[in-house]
Amino acid sequence: MGGVTDVVRLGATVRRPVRPFTATVQAYLRHLRERGFDAAPEALGVDDQGREVLSFVPGDVPVDPLPDDVTTDAVLLDLARLVRRLHDAAEGWAPPPGAVFGSIPGTPDPPLEPLFEAPELVSHQDYCPGNVVFRDGRPVAFIDFDLARPTTRVADLVNLLHWWAPLRDPVDRAPALADVDVVPRVLAAVEAYGLTAAQRAQVVPVAVRRARNVVHAMRAAADVDPVFRRWWETGTAEEVVRTRDWLAAEAPRLAEALA
Repeated sequence: MGGVTDVVRLGATVRRPVRPFTATVQAYLRHLRERGFDAAPEALGVDDQGREVLSFVPGDVPVDPLPDDVTTDAVLLDLARLVRRLHDAAEGWAPPPGAVFGSIPGTPDPPLEPLFEAPELVSHQDYCPGNVVFRDGRPVAFIDFDLARPTTRVADLVNLLHWWAPLRDPVDRAPALADVDVVPRVLAAVEAYGLTAAQRAQVVPVAVRRARNVVHAMRAAADVDPVFRRWWETGTAEEVVRTRDWLAAEAPRLAEALA
């Protein structure tokens, strides 16, 4: 989440301030580790200064706009498969009593549209470039689970597609993807993940609703948080509207391809 400060690395660990959702996220990370998912930080409790302790995940973290070497089809397929591994490990985890999940600040008006009727699992929900670790040119881990929360397989995969297909207006894509037809990339990622026919039919409606929601969520966050306000005033306002409108226009073609 934006605005987190005082994050330090000490040897093979990372120390961060404890937040209301820290205990929930640590319990979730421990479950993933117990299920054999090692592509995320290991939760190591709290240190003697009251800071959250996580294992350090070595590698390279790209920033947006994506460098050319992480825009390849192979990288996108690796990411889709990594999300599938995460989902399979997360399935069946019951949040502890009183679980608190992170969220973007603010109260959107109008309220956000629901993306699903009922959650299926808890997952990452924020696959921006800064939350993906690469080694030797391939994605190997996800970090920063601050926005992990109950979701569905489709809704979580749509978040990945937004950043990495990407489901964004060409103006806002990395140069290597500015002119690419994203439909084949979406299809390839969906195949690599292994969505069922019923799940494939949900991808475009969920993506369209998500894009509309982001406009309202980011505007509301900008009203109450200085970090989000800075993003909003320096280009986010225009970018999220472009994404919403581009996706609405492309939705019929995407839906036809996925069918």
